[in-house]
Amino acid sequence: MASSLSLLLKQSQSLTMSRQLIQSIELLQMNHLELSHFIAQEVEGNPLLEVQSADEAAAADHEEASPHPAEAGSEFDDGLVDSALLRDGERLSDGLDADFANVFPDDTAPQRADAPELLGQWKSMPGAGNGEDYNLEDFVAYRKTPRETLSEQLPFALGAASDRLIAQDLIDQLDDAGYLHTDLAETAARLGVAVEDVERVLHVLQQFDPPGIFARTLSECLAIQLRARNRFDPAMEALVANLDLLGRRDFASLKKICGVDEEDLIDMLAEIRKLDPKPGTCFEPRFSETITPDVVVRAAPDGDWSVELNSDALPRVLVKRDYFAELSRSCGKNSERTFLNECLQSADWLTDSLKERTKTIVKVTAEIVRQQDAFLAHGVGHLRPLNLKTVADKINMHESTVSRVTSNKYMLTPRGVFGLKYFFTASIGSADDGDAHSAESVRHRIRMMIDQESAEAVLSDDAIVDRLKKEGVKIARRTVAKYREAMNIPSSVPRRREKRALAKAKGL
Repeated sequence: MASSLSLLLKQSQSLTMSRQLIQSIELLQMNHLELSHFIAQEVEGNPLLEVQSADEAAAADHEEASPHPAEAGSEFDDGLVDSALLRDGERLSDGLDADFANVFPDDTAPQRADAPELLGQWKSMPGAGNGEDYNLEDFVAYRKTPRETLSEQLPFALGAASDRLIAQDLIDQLDDAGYLHTDLAETAARLGVAVEDVERVLHVLQQFDPPGIFARTLSECLAIQLRARNRFDPAMEALVANLDLLGRRDFASLKKICGVDEEDLIDMLAEIRKLDPKPGTCFEPRFSETITPDVVVRAAPDGDWSVELNSDALPRVLVKRDYFAELSRSCGKNSERTFLNECLQSADWLTDSLKERTKTIVKVTAEIVRQQDAFLAHGVGHLRPLNLKTVADKINMHESTVSRVTSNKYMLTPRGVFGLKYFFTASIGSADDGDAHSAESVRHRIRMMIDQESAEAVLSDDAIVDRLKKEGVKIARRTVAKYREAMNIPSSVPRRREKRALAKAKGL
C-alpha cells in the first residue's frame, strides 16, 4: 500500500479547563497569606477592585444595622441642638465669669519650646508634623550579623594585624551553629602562616561571646562553656569525653568513669542541660509565627457546635460598580470599553470564587466537626478514625476537593488550634470487634501510660500492647515501637535507669 499525504477534517468534543477554573481550584488550596497575596495582585491590576479593611467592614455593617437618627424619625434637629448648646454655654459662662473662647488657646499659636534644639531636630525630620513620609522602620534597632558581632571583639583580644587576618578568616568559616569545621593546617598554608599561630588565635577566639563559639566538636563546645562557668573539674571532663554513654543513658558506666556517686552524677547532668549545644543560633532572629485560624468552632446554646468562618482570614473584596459606570460614560474608544468589561468580568469572577471558597470551607469543616464531636467534647482520647472519602461522600464532593480545602487550613476550637488534616487519622482495629480507634488517640494513650509509669514498674512494648488490648485496642508490638520512637520516647531500659536515678535523687 503506497503512503501519501492528505488533509482531513475531524470534529471531536473534549473537556478543557479554563484559566479561571484553574485559579478557582487553586484558591481552595491557598492559605491565609497566599490568598492575601493573590488578592493584592488582583487589586493592583484591576481598577474596579478594592479591599475593605476589617474596621471599614465593621463600620459599614453597623451603619446598615443602625439607621441614622434623622431617617428613623428622631425628634432632634440640627438647628435645635446648636441653639440649645449655645444657650447652655452662655448661661454657664455667666455663672463662672469665664469665656469658653479663651479657655483653650489657639492650636496655631506659637508655643515656647523647653529644648529648642530638640524641637528643631524633630521638625527637620521628614514628615514631622504632617504625618507624611514617616517610616517607622527608621526607629527599629539594627540587628548585627554574626560576623559583625565577632569582629567587634577582635580589637580587644588581638593586637597584631596578622592575628586579626587569621581571626577574620576563621570567622568566615563558622557554620550556622557556631562550629568551626576546617583543617587548621590547610588554613595556615592558605594564609602563609604557621599552624601554631592559627591554633593560638583559635584559642583566643574560643573565649569570645557567646561561650562555646569556635568549637570543633560538641565535647569541645561543652568544655568551653564549663570553663567559662568554672565547672570543668576532672569529673566533668570525664563526663564530657564520654557523651556517647550519656546518649545511651548508661549511668552505671558514667559513675565508674567519673568516679562519682548517683547524686553527684545527677548534679553534673543538670549542669550539662543548662549548656547550649549550638551557640551560633543566638545570632538568629527568633520570630513567633502567629497562626490565623480559617474557621472558628464554638459551643452552641442548643448543645451542638457552631461553625463560622473567621472574618480576619478572608479579605473583603468589593467591586466598584459606580466607578465602572462613570468610566463607561467617558470611554470613547472600543479598546477602552473592552478593557473595562474584562476588568468587570474578572472582578465578578473573583468575588464569586471567594464566596464559593467560603461555602466549601464551611461545608467541609462542618462535616469534620460532626464526625469528631466526641473529640471536641472529651479530648484526644475520643478522636475517631476519619478519611477523605468519608467526608467527601457525606457532602457530595470529590476527595480531591476535600483534600484541597483541608490543606494549610486551621480550625480554632475550645481545645486549641488544629490543622484540618489533624482530624484525618488512620484506623486501628478493635480487639473486641467494636468500633475502630484513631491512630492519634492510640498514640495519646501510649504517651499517657509512659508518663504515669513508676521507676519500679516501667512498661515494655509488650506490656503496653497487653494494656491496650484490655482497653479494646488491637495493635502489634512493632506499631507501638514505631509510635514511641516517633514521639522521641526511649525504650524501657533507658527509661528505667533514668527514673530510678531521679527517684534516688529525690529520696524516694
